[in-house]
Amino acid sequence: MNRKIFSMISVLFIALFLFAACAKTSTAETAPAEEEEPLAEAPAESEKQVTITWWHISTKDPALSDWQKMADDYMAAHPNVNIEITVLENEAFKTKLTTVLQSGEVPDIFQSWGGGTLKEQIDAGLLKDITADLDADGGAWRNTFAPGALAVFSSDGKNYGVPWDMGMVGWWYNKDLFAQAGITATPTTWSEFLECVQKLKDAGITPISLGEGDTWTGMHIWSYLATRIGGEAAFTAAADRTGSFTDPAFVQAGVELKKLIDMQPFQDGYLGATHDEMQATFGNGKAAMELSGQWAPSVQKANSADLEGVKNLGMFNFPAVEGGAGDITDVIGGGNGFAIGKDAEPEAIDFVKYLTSQQNQTIIAASGSGIPVVKGAESGLTDPNLLLVQQSFAQAKYFQLYYDQILPSAMGGIINDAVQKLFAGTATPEEVAAEIEAGAQDLIK
Repeated sequence: MNRKIFSMISVLFIALFLFAACAKTSTAETAPAEEEEPLAEAPAESEKQVTITWWHISTKDPALSDWQKMADDYMAAHPNVNIEITVLENEAFKTKLTTVLQSGEVPDIFQSWGGGTLKEQIDAGLLKDITADLDADGGAWRNTFAPGALAVFSSDGKNYGVPWDMGMVGWWYNKDLFAQAGITATPTTWSEFLECVQKLKDAGITPISLGEGDTWTGMHIWSYLATRIGGEAAFTAAADRTGSFTDPAFVQAGVELKKLIDMQPFQDGYLGATHDEMQATFGNGKAAMELSGQWAPSVQKANSADLEGVKNLGMFNFPAVEGGAGDITDVIGGGNGFAIGKDAEPEAIDFVKYLTSQQNQTIIAASGSGIPVVKGAESGLTDPNLLLVQQSFAQAKYFQLYYDQILPSAMGGIINDAVQKLFAGTATPEEVAAEIEAGAQDLIK
């Protein structure tokens, strides 16, 4: 990986969301056409029986039911196709997928975040090149996507998957709990953020819900601090090996995170809590904030006791760190996509084409399950919380793909586990940075 690649990814993502924001503005002035049920194309006359295996991680409604209905509708229109769906929670999915990929038994369609892990799968010969499918009929399928989103699932100009959602991580907060603590404005600096944490504690409110049993949830706080302190230059230098993960920005990120940890702002048992438990704590009004992605509004609701979640929900960008090189508009994020297994039949690719049609992308947008990446589907994006994500992303000067996705998969695990030691109190900021750098020396070539 080199500086040019990281810069291209940043520019492509910003272009994606500038497109989405402009498209949303233009479509808002036109009354939407009456919604039609998406239609799967009729099957060809010569039909062989085909089984498609599809693994995804949408364990809760509305996405769970939406995906199932799309599969059912496709099978109804294609009687020769049987779609076997496996639904797994995020961490269970990663563990099981690693095992099956090692055996060479690759699902035809499976959840992907692109980046370094996808590149490893491509290099191992586990994925199918679908570039010709995207380019068929004058690029009819390719041209439906925003280019920046599609680029995340490509390597050397070839695509091995497609996106269905893109967004960013930000601080989601309960406006009612903020008001109860006397907080009248969201923080814009790290010092102000820590002051808000203290005000919440003084009011008897748990400031932050965290699921550090799934270590990536806490890693996002550390990586955002590194981005705010060191800016684009710090990560690019560490990743292309002209710099180091022991450079001052990364050590200072640990120092600032430790200030937060020492305030004991998290719910009881957070070190063992899962991501879904984190969402439930927040959705049940038991904590005032969580750092989460564009999936947060629907997932906190789905995991709450009343299935309604936070009634008065808001979002703000990760605050700036005083004296840091990063800007408050810079964002960390990514999205969700479908990787195509090496042995996938043409019917599997056609099914993914159907899943990412404008009609089905509009359904995903309207249900709040994601931010669409297909042109025209932004008309379904009416959730004010997702519009907040879209607007924040459109204003970003720099986009940083998740650390544990843009880097090699083993490197992502090293970062997550090293930062977890800071939360557990078993390593210093300097030791965390050194552990990450040791991994980088072995894994980033």
